[in-house]
Amino acid sequence: RQRYEDPPWQYQAGSYGDDYTYQSHPWQPVAWQGDRDLRQGEPYSKSTKYQDQHYYRGYHPNLAASPPGQDRMQAYSSSEESYIPAARRERAGGETLSSDLGEAGGQPQEPSLLLQYQESGLSSSSHELSQYIPDGADNYDSTPFRTWSPESAGGPLVSSPAPVVPLKFSLPHVAICFGAGGQLVLVCPHCPAEGQLAHVEIHSMEVILQDTKELEELQAFPGPLAREDLHKVDVMTFCQQKIASSCDLSTQRGRDSALLWKLLVLLCRQNGSMVGSDTAELLMQDCKGQEKYRRQNPAANLMGLTEDEWVSRQPGTLDLITGEVPPVVETQAQIVEKFTKLLYYGRKKDALVWAMRNQLWGHALFLSSKMDPRTYSWVLTGFTSTLATNDPLQTLFQLMSGRIPQAALCCGDAAWGDWRPHLAVMLSNKVGDMELNHRAIITMGDTLAGKGAVEAAHFCYLMADIPFGYFGVKADRMALLGSSHRQTFAQFARTEAIQRMEIFEYCQQLRQPESLLLPFQVYKLLYASRLADHGLPAQALQYCEHIVTALLGQGPGTHPVLAQQVMKLAERLKLSDPLLLEMPEQDQTLEPEWLVQLRACCQEWEVR
Repeated sequence: RQRYEDPPWQYQAGSYGDDYTYQSHPWQPVAWQGDRDLRQGEPYSKSTKYQDQHYYRGYHPNLAASPPGQDRMQAYSSSEESYIPAARRERAGGETLSSDLGEAGGQPQEPSLLLQYQESGLSSSSHELSQYIPDGADNYDSTPFRTWSPESAGGPLVSSPAPVVPLKFSLPHVAICFGAGGQLVLVCPHCPAEGQLAHVEIHSMEVILQDTKELEELQAFPGPLAREDLHKVDVMTFCQQKIASSCDLSTQRGRDSALLWKLLVLLCRQNGSMVGSDTAELLMQDCKGQEKYRRQNPAANLMGLTEDEWVSRQPGTLDLITGEVPPVVETQAQIVEKFTKLLYYGRKKDALVWAMRNQLWGHALFLSSKMDPRTYSWVLTGFTSTLATNDPLQTLFQLMSGRIPQAALCCGDAAWGDWRPHLAVMLSNKVGDMELNHRAIITMGDTLAGKGAVEAAHFCYLMADIPFGYFGVKADRMALLGSSHRQTFAQFARTEAIQRMEIFEYCQQLRQPESLLLPFQVYKLLYASRLADHGLPAQALQYCEHIVTALLGQGPGTHPVLAQQVMKLAERLKLSDPLLLEMPEQDQTLEPEWLVQLRACCQEWEVR
C-alpha cells in the first residue's frame, strides 16, 4: 500500500544497482528475483504487470492461489479469514501456528504480533492490521529470514523495538480540570519516571475571577433570600444600587427597568402588599415634568351646526335672537349671562351649543342630563372631543363607558407619549366591571410587549396578577421578571433577571410564608451552578438546600428531573457545608438531612 513503509526484512540488504529493473524500482522485494530473471526477454510493460502480481503474491500469500481475474478485495477477505482461525487456535490450545521454522524447532512460538494487537484492542479489524504487520501464522516465504540476519551482516545485535501506541500529544503539556468546590486543578508537565517531582497546583476560582464583572455581580447579591438571618433592608439597598448603576434614566427602556426595581422596593417595604393608589403614585413619580395635553375646540359637526351657522355665531356678529352684537372678547360672566338669556326664550339647543362652544361643560352636561338620553350622549361626545387623543382623561372616560381604552391598543408609540399615566388612571379608578378593567390592563401589557418594551409589559402583567410560566411555553406571558422568554436561553436567563425574580419571590413570601413560585426553582438551580463555577460553593449549597425544601413540600414527583439534578449537584458540594467544620471528625462523612430525604423520595418515586 502506498505511503506506508514495508518491513525492512523483505528487502535485499546489498546494493541492487547491477540490474536495470532494480534501479528503476528500488522498492521491489527480494522474493521476485528468480521470477524476474526468467523473464528478461519480455517487454517492460509485461514485466511490470508480472512484478505487480508477484508483489501481492509474496506480500499476501493467499493471493498466490487466486485466479488472475479475481478481485483483490475478495482475496483480502480470504486473508482476513485465515488470521482469525489461526489466532483462535493459538489461544485455545497454545499450539504453534503453521510455520516450517516453528515445527522444525519444536519450540513454542511467541504470540504473533497481529494477535497481540487484536487482544490489546487497538483495532477491531484484523484485515486492517494484516496490511501492515507480517504474522508468523501465514505461509510467508522464509528465505529472507534464513539468508540474512544482523549476525551474518556483521552489524551489532539490536533488538527491534516493540510497536507502541502513538502518543496523543507530541510534547508534555499542562493538564487542568475543574473541581466541584470551585477549584481549578493544574498538573504540571513533569515526568516522575525521569526523576522529576510530580507537581499539582490547586487554585481557587474565586481568586482567579476576582476582578470580573460576573463574580462581582454574584457577590453583591445577598442571596439566598430565604435564609433567616436576612433583613429586608439589605434587599431594598440592593435594588436601589441596581437603579443607580444599571438603569439609564435618559432612555425609555432604562426608566422601565428602574420602575421594576422601584416596584420591588415598594413590595419589600410593605411586606408584599399594595393597592392601586400606591402603584399610581409610583408610576407618576417621574411624570411630573411631562408636557401638558393640548385641548382643542369641539368640532362643529358634533354640535349639529353647519359651517355657515358656526361662522354666524362667532363673536362680533349680530345675534338674530336677542338683536345684540356680542362683544369680541367676552368675560365668564357675560358667557353665563348669554346662556341664561337663551334659556329665557326656550332655546335649549342653542344654549347647549353656546355652553359647549365657550367651555361651559358643567352647564351643558347638567342641562342635557335633564333632557333626552340622545342629547346627553351628544353633549358628552362633544366634551370628549375637546380632549387630546393621548390624554389620560380619554382613557378614563372610555373605560367608564365600558370600552377598552384606545391607549391600551396604541401605547408605546412616540405619538402617544408615556404609557404610565394611562395605567395609573386605570389602577386608581376601578370601574364596576372588574373583568373589563383586568382585560384593559392585560391588553396594554400585550401592546407594550409587542413593541419590545418587556419591562413595561411585565409591570402591567404584575398589576393584572398574571402567573409566571415556563421558558419552553411561548404562549405564557412571563417566565422571568423583566426578561423575554422569546429570545435565546443565554440572553433570557441572565443573572440580573434571576436575581430580580428571586426578590419578587421573597416579597411574596413576606406576605404569605408558604408562597412558592415552582417554575422558578429551575433557575435557582442554574444560579447555584453559576455560583459553584465562580468559586462560591458554600453559597451554592445553600441554594440547593432551599430548592430541596421547596420540592419536598410539593413532592419530587412533580419535577423529577429537577430533583435528580439538584441531588447530583448537592452531592458534589456537600463537603463545602460550613457545618462540617463544627462536626467531630468521625461524623464528617454524614450527609445533610435534607439530602438524605431527597434521595429517599427520588427512589420511592422511581419505584412507583
